[in-house]
Amino acid sequence: MLNRRAVLAAPLALAATPSWAPAQPAWRPDRPIRVIVPHAPGGGTDVVTRVLAEAVGTALGQPLVIENRTGGAAGLIGTDLVAKAAPDGYTLLVNSSAHAIAPALVSRMPYDAVADFAGIGIIGFAPHVLVVNPNVPAQNLPELLALLRANPGRYNLASGGIGSAIHLAGEILRASANVDFQIVQYRGGGPSMLAVLGGEAQMSTPDIPAAFAVVRAGSARPLVIAAAARSSVLPDVPTSAEAGLPGFIAEIWFPVLAPARTPPAIVAALSAAFQTAIQQNQRRLTELAVQMRPDFTTSEQVMRFIRTEMERSVTLLRAAGVQPE
Repeated sequence: MLNRRAVLAAPLALAATPSWAPAQPAWRPDRPIRVIVPHAPGGGTDVVTRVLAEAVGTALGQPLVIENRTGGAAGLIGTDLVAKAAPDGYTLLVNSSAHAIAPALVSRMPYDAVADFAGIGIIGFAPHVLVVNPNVPAQNLPELLALLRANPGRYNLASGGIGSAIHLAGEILRASANVDFQIVQYRGGGPSMLAVLGGEAQMSTPDIPAAFAVVRAGSARPLVIAAAARSSVLPDVPTSAEAGLPGFIAEIWFPVLAPARTPPAIVAALSAAFQTAIQQNQRRLTELAVQMRPDFTTSEQVMRFIRTEMERSVTLLRAAGVQPE
């Protein structure tokens, strides 16, 4: 769960490199860079990574090769792969806020979410949105809550997997509204959205980058934005407070990480490349409701933010009655 002060984000800042540093990084890769996305294709993390990939590769002079490595709660398999990779700049992780949620849900973590990584930066932040299958007889949030209360346990919410940002958003919805529904785990944000479109599940709480295309196509009905302000890309969808549920606040953020002990010169070069890519793709990111902030100027600040969000996730999930497994 995002810090309420982190609602608006700004471009990814250079990690360990001042903003006036030369445009050409000291480190230049001599082969393609592997980028692990520990979530399924079509989810928000996958979408924003692919938006930036070409520009990052151009800035570095080598292409990015994106691999979707799903499996395990909150993408543990793909994340663990990066944690144990050589710290040479050739294996990176682009994750979601699930990176900070997983330790609150998994009792035996195969890696340390802070100590085993070096922060490259945070691409941006985007709010979650509650969507329903068009056949659900609810046109707004009050109608949906009335439906859920009249049919306890009957309706399903599709999650992107245990520990995913969608899972946390679903738990926040359930706790803040005090309603009873089933959370069904799928292998990523893409499959969970397909479950809603196919009627396997009646609703989900994806981030806007993952939901925007299907909402625009009319394949899913958005009921509420889980944020303090309306989204510029879904301007007609009310905020949770406007819909009468101010406690339903959930946003996703996208950290870029390298293995721990990656040399500072490599971290700085990678950060500069992502900064360039974000500047070149600001319009596209804005269209996906991804907003950026300038608060992460060093690798240490990135990892400090992740630690803070880990603590916040524990508090929220324990309050919702969720225990690690």
